[in-house]
Amino acid sequence: MSLQPVIVGGGPAGMSAAIELARHGVRCTLLEEASRLGGVVYRGPLRDGVQLDYLGPRYCEVLGKLHGDFQEQSGLIDVRLNHRVVGAEGTRALVVLDGEERLQEIEYSQLLLAAGCHERSVPFPGWTLPGVILLGGLQLQIKSGVVKPQGLVVITGTGPLLPLVACQLHASGVTVAGVYEACAFGKIARESLALLNKPQLFLDGLSMLAFLKLHGIPMLYGWGVVEGQGDNELQSVTVAPYSRDWTADLSRAQTIAAQTLAVGYGFIPRTQLSQQMGLNHGFSDDGYLRAQSNIWQQSNEPHVHLAGDMGGIRGGEAAMLAGRIAATSILLQREVLDPQLALLRRDRYLAKLKSIVRFRAAVDRYTERGAGQTALPAAETVICRCEHATRADIDRALQQGVQDMASLKMRTRVSMGDCQGRMCVGYCSDRLREATGRQDVGWLRPRFPIDPIPFSAFHNAATEGADHE
Repeated sequence: MSLQPVIVGGGPAGMSAAIELARHGVRCTLLEEASRLGGVVYRGPLRDGVQLDYLGPRYCEVLGKLHGDFQEQSGLIDVRLNHRVVGAEGTRALVVLDGEERLQEIEYSQLLLAAGCHERSVPFPGWTLPGVILLGGLQLQIKSGVVKPQGLVVITGTGPLLPLVACQLHASGVTVAGVYEACAFGKIARESLALLNKPQLFLDGLSMLAFLKLHGIPMLYGWGVVEGQGDNELQSVTVAPYSRDWTADLSRAQTIAAQTLAVGYGFIPRTQLSQQMGLNHGFSDDGYLRAQSNIWQQSNEPHVHLAGDMGGIRGGEAAMLAGRIAATSILLQREVLDPQLALLRRDRYLAKLKSIVRFRAAVDRYTERGAGQTALPAAETVICRCEHATRADIDRALQQGVQDMASLKMRTRVSMGDCQGRMCVGYCSDRLREATGRQDVGWLRPRFPIDPIPFSAFHNAATEGADHE
């Protein structure tokens, strides 16, 4: 085949797939929108020579191995950093904005989409204040080795990332005022057997809790955020006990001084590109779209593969395994691997994935969001930050009988801004499901371009066109 495989996303899934292809002598092109490889999980420090000992020895070992293996095979991998895919031409070519702000079309024989995920936004009064940050973004700061939050930090949300980031922050010299897990402790305890599918991760979790207790960092279960206060920046945070459906008990609310509030309620697959390509999608139990793939990581277009968080949030280790399976499928399609050997490799990777899937299912069960969370915003709380649509606007549209996302968009302008709904669609779809009683309330297919294109790109295109005349 004359065209190379193309990989979109230089995180653990994309890097592992590229390594696997290169080990079998297959050149590929890897497109990454950031300035460094590794994704959010394994990007590492932004400056060479910086040690991240406070992130733990096992993390540093995996980070070093992934980047070391990649470097060994780099001669066969065409890495294009600062390249953002802004759209697709069917299922045979991508439209890319490169680091020089030039648009180009890249064709491929096979494609691996490993675009990752973005964090779930949970609106509440004060969530737009400077100093309020999503938990993954805060972790990326301390992983960079360059930026750290100043002052007291409060962590709220749900999931194993909360105590992990709290430990990393403390070890890096940041003061953590408290960690507030929305899920009740008993609900987590009921998942203990399933969590033991990954015993090392389970033990790591226990050791993190012991670390927090040893250093006097309070961790409260069944508590969550209510409001952030401040004039021009965050000055304090109000938290309260949550009921089983996550309704805040305001009679027992507490206000804590804080300069940083990190909010972490999970992640959502980035499916903008796969939607635009017309690939098959389904709804997760949490109500969000995820791209569908078979056991070869193939989409409904067999030459287009999916790996990592696009098909469901399962973590870095699972992403690397899925990337290897996708690469194995590509090698089979290119007749580089014998079919029997390809099957053996795939089944070996799938066997390792099974325990991760069971572990992740337990995490998903105990982090399942309560319906009461949608009541947090006040009437004037902004829901869509691009178009400044408030909760009152959403409420009015629902009272007028809006039944689906498309109608809500037309009534309120939610998702019409540059982010195309990444920040607001979650809350809006939750409210629609609550109002209609239906799981499927529709979705908004992204328009081209899926990310803004600067005017300079069109100027560059016009200049290049004139030079060729």
